[in-house]
Amino acid sequence: MIEVLSEQQVDQARPAGRFVGRVLAELRERTRPGTNLLEIDEWARTMIADEGAVSCYVDYAPSFGRGPFGKVICTSVNDAVLHGLPHDYRLVDGDLLTLDFAVSVQGWVADAAISFVVGDRVDPADQQLIEATRTALAAGIAQARPGRRVGDISHAIGTVLTRAGYRVNTEFGGHGVGTTMHQDPHVANNGRPGRGLKLKPGMLLAIEPWVMADTDRLVMDPDGWTLRSSTGCRTAHTEHTVAITRGGPVILTEPA
Repeated sequence: MIEVLSEQQVDQARPAGRFVGRVLAELRERTRPGTNLLEIDEWARTMIADEGAVSCYVDYAPSFGRGPFGKVICTSVNDAVLHGLPHDYRLVDGDLLTLDFAVSVQGWVADAAISFVVGDRVDPADQQLIEATRTALAAGIAQARPGRRVGDISHAIGTVLTRAGYRVNTEFGGHGVGTTMHQDPHVANNGRPGRGLKLKPGMLLAIEPWVMADTDRLVMDPDGWTLRSSTGCRTAHTEHTVAITRGGPVILTEPA
């Protein structure tokens, strides 16, 4: 399913984006060495309840996971890159943490992710990995314009990541959002320009470059959800929900 929103509906979706951006910013501020992943999930759960929002994750049970997910946020640490199931683990100085968060507010979904190093022990290689995903995201967003195609976004992302020396997995990537979390089109993190669905004003896309330091192969945790690098290398993941408008791309999940 692909939803194309009116200008009024795009405006109605903005509060969801602002909330997701705010939650991720606040969780990053509160997270430090010694924080338990279950604490992060509980903080996010409280913020969802206070907002009157609805988690997109708790009851989520796709074919690739051992569902339902049961938590309200994905917490992926170090070699975990996607769908990290929160568990009893206390973060240590230097851990590379990704938080991926999606909710529905007043019927509209927003989805975003951030990666950052916990504490003060920042390995330059980790920061380079994170910056590559941020730069790739910016390049992809720049292509999210009416008349461009999904392949233009994918090509822009893949160009940045491969030039930075990383291999790109296209099994999981970005996607459409609207009244539900995962919609068409699939937005791979590498592709050919000029190919794929033509973009229209009113489409909402969750664009999400993610990368692993020395591989493009994933392995599944015994928890049935957490996806890790096959070599145990570090990983990073950055995501925004973007509205395609006549005036160009608008990031809905940018923190205020």
